[in-house]
Amino acid sequence: QVQLVESGGGLVQTGGSLRLSCVASGRAYDFYLMGWFRQAPGKEREFVVAINWTGVNTTSVDSVKGRFTISRDNAKNTVYLQMRSLKPEDTAIYYCVSGPSSSLFGPWPYWGQGTQVTVSS
Repeated sequence: QVQLVESGGGLVQTGGSLRLSCVASGRAYDFYLMGWFRQAPGKEREFVVAINWTGVNTTSVDSVKGRFTISRDNAKNTVYLQMRSLKPEDTAIYYCVSGPSSSLFGPWPYWGQGTQVTVSS
């Protein structure tokens, strides 16, 4: 199966930027679809953004449109989340996710361990 390892989280001020990375290992079929979820304190995990194998199709929640950009480098088995204009409400643990889907909407059987993003006021 797939192992997903996130990195790049940290503490930034409101309006700052951060880039998360997720390196996948295992069967490429299992990370054909990749994306990011996040979980803020006291809240359920929320879908954030996804990208298909070719990288030409993406989808995201409205709250991050125009600020977050997902991309991938299949030669490196890596997906990135470039976050800009960060807001305190973006504070969450961000999870890299993947699945063997040709769509942008899951399912998401594989999850990383998460990386903390904290945006201070």
